[in-house]
Amino acid sequence: MEHDLNKLMDSIGYQFNDADLLLHALTHSSYANEKNLKPFSDNERLEFLGDAVLEVVSSDFLYRNYPDMPEGDLSKLRASLVCEPTLAFCAKDIDLGSFILLGRGEDATGGRTRKSITSDAFEAVIGAIYLDGGIEPASTFIRRFVLTDIEHKKLYHDCKTALQEIVQAKHNSTLTYEVIDESGPDHAKVYTAVAKVGEKIIGKGIGSSKKHAEQEAAFNALVSLHEEDKADVLKD
Repeated sequence: MEHDLNKLMDSIGYQFNDADLLLHALTHSSYANEKNLKPFSDNERLEFLGDAVLEVVSSDFLYRNYPDMPEGDLSKLRASLVCEPTLAFCAKDIDLGSFILLGRGEDATGGRTRKSITSDAFEAVIGAIYLDGGIEPASTFIRRFVLTDIEHKKLYHDCKTALQEIVQAKHNSTLTYEVIDESGPDHAKVYTAVAKVGEKIIGKGIGSSKKHAEQEAAFNALVSLHEEDKADVLKD
């Protein structure tokens, strides 16, 4: 595991003084329970701390970089950057799922790609960096892996509203969402949803809740519609 931790540290651009903190951040409750580890050996307390650090750093960043944005809009933008799907997207960027310590059952049922697990581990890593090196390296990590491509992440958060507006403007049909599949155990359900205009499927998404699946379906529909618009421009 030491070799894997070094690989992850290289990937995130931060070398831990205490690598056990990083190991702690990667320890899911299913692994801690399976191995009968001592209480609080999983990453949930670090996730709690990382969530607070993330909120402070992102709030400071948005306050300084969006001086003309009112409080309500700042809150919405921050929410789009620190929500589960966005953090899972950030975790995917550093392949965090492959480093998480999972129980065999959780691993076998797709835990490494489950957004709730990878987003929690991402926040736990933030907490671990903060404890190991303080606010500066934690802020550097957040700025590098979260506070980038903000317009794209904002679009993801607001995608159902944006898609509704486009459909109303361009189509004479109703936008609907339908959950077409539901799998996994009760504690770790995976939903597949589609976005439809009339009977035509324009986007498909997978998520840990019906809401998240619909959100991803809307985002993928927006991407598809954008590509179609670009193709039409090229034809003209």
